[in-house]
Amino acid sequence: MKDNITLLRIISITLITIMMFSCKKDGEIISDNDAPYYDGVPTVVIENYINRLFIDLIGREPLDLEMAEELAVLKGEDLSIAAREELIEKLQMDTNFIPGDSSYKHAYYMRFYEMSKARLLEAVADHEINSEFINRILNNAFADSLAGDSFGLEINNQKVLLLKKVLAIPREYRLDSIGIKDIYSRLLNNAVYDEINMNTFNFLRASFNDLFFRYPTQSEFDRGYSMIEYDQSEILFGVSGQNKGDFISILVNSKEFYEGMVKWLYQTLLAREPSTAEVVGHMQTFYVDHDVQKLQRNIMATDEYANFN
Repeated sequence: MKDNITLLRIISITLITIMMFSCKKDGEIISDNDAPYYDGVPTVVIENYINRLFIDLIGREPLDLEMAEELAVLKGEDLSIAAREELIEKLQMDTNFIPGDSSYKHAYYMRFYEMSKARLLEAVADHEINSEFINRILNNAFADSLAGDSFGLEINNQKVLLLKKVLAIPREYRLDSIGIKDIYSRLLNNAVYDEINMNTFNFLRASFNDLFFRYPTQSEFDRGYSMIEYDQSEILFGVSGQNKGDFISILVNSKEFYEGMVKWLYQTLLAREPSTAEVVGHMQTFYVDHDVQKLQRNIMATDEYANFN
């Protein structure tokens, strides 16, 4: 009898043990095994994302082959943030030859240049800068030369030089010869911007609004006006200056200039204003490295931009 009871206990324990290891445990958490959150994203939404990246970064839609290749990569990587950033960086930096574009990198820097001109110079075309502005100024310079007006000749030659610096932006930015502050310094300091915003009053208000998305305070206006109009030494944003060149340099070297870049990219890429927290978050690195391309990647890799949420 005792042996039978012992045998039954052994059998019971064995059955319980088997059940414990064979039954599925609800709610068990396995580390490094995140659920495939993006499995439900339709193919058409992914294609729209790729299409949007191509348009925003290089100014055209992807070809059928490009679409198929990038779609396969993104799907193969489960739409991971890393895969998105890799595609964005490819469109920004890849130097392999692309018919019609020279390369993605070449197309990207031309696109960024055109977008920046649209922001400050009303999207004036390069051929207009050459034919309508540079040629007109050269004719004025020639007239000054014939009249013996050396001062007028020098002023007009300087205007031509500043416009040629504008035209050189995409190449020099692509070659990393200039940075983002140099681009906007050139876009502010040229005959096209002066014609759009005639006189010091309009120039001051426009430069603040174009870069900072606000108008100057009365104190900022007064100090800037004295610098530009009278070449007087003034303090603006804690920096001394006494002419138009100094004024522009102070603006593009200010922290608010980089905050303005964050705001502009949010407006152009997400069609909304960034929150204060978003500006502060981006500025922790952007104000240090001035890397516009990385900032774009951070924004364009989000679910919000991709419409994956």
